[in-house]
Amino acid sequence: MESKIHISLKADSFGTLWGMPITSSLLMTWLAMGILFLFVFLFRRSIALIPGKLQAMLEWAIEGALSYMTETLEDAKLARRFFPLIATLFLFILTINELAFFPGVGSVGFFTEHGFAPLLRPSTADLNTTLALTLISVIIVEITGVVALGFFRYTGKFINFSSPLNFVVGLIELVSELGRLVSLSFRLFGNIFAGEVLIAVIALFVPYIMPIPFMLFEIFVGFVQAVIFSLLTLFFIKLAVTPPHASEAH
Repeated sequence: MESKIHISLKADSFGTLWGMPITSSLLMTWLAMGILFLFVFLFRRSIALIPGKLQAMLEWAIEGALSYMTETLEDAKLARRFFPLIATLFLFILTINELAFFPGVGSVGFFTEHGFAPLLRPSTADLNTTLALTLISVIIVEITGVVALGFFRYTGKFINFSSPLNFVVGLIELVSELGRLVSLSFRLFGNIFAGEVLIAVIALFVPYIMPIPFMLFEIFVGFVQAVIFSLLTLFFIKLAVTPPHASEAH
């Protein structure tokens, strides 16, 4: 029998629920959400005045993240306000990326006329998911900029008629803002999808032993991509709350 590998950019659909297609990436999203909710529920019940190893490690991680965000945003109150967003993006993306290497993910599914359709597929290998996460990030960044600086002062970064040079610079800034939709979503999608294809191809031609080093590398890549997405969101928030031409003030 000839060996075949089924690679598709589009997530496989298994039906609809209230008119919404149920895809392999959507099932993975629900699974990741369920795991995170379960972890929070169990961890909250185990919180003690004298912390155990897990609680102490999480407290250390939270304190370190808050300290870094405070240093970046130069505002402790702002850091505490946006910590839930940054932490949620990181944990959600990390959970999905690492679940891709659990037994059954990508290997349990159904055979269709187009080939094998896995029941679970990493959501970050689906452009719909990464674009949705990017839209959340970008919309929050823009709203934050308007709230922090005011509508006219914030939009003055992009629409400035004070001089021809400032007008061109503003247009460049506007294009770069819109470019975030492409850069954030395609960076995450491209890295995870490429890793998925690489491991599938290697497993097909050199099974059992050879895929293991690449899987370990992709586990690291999944962590790095979660860090990059959350940090870029943080940096974009910093840029949004920075007044125009603040670097020129003396």
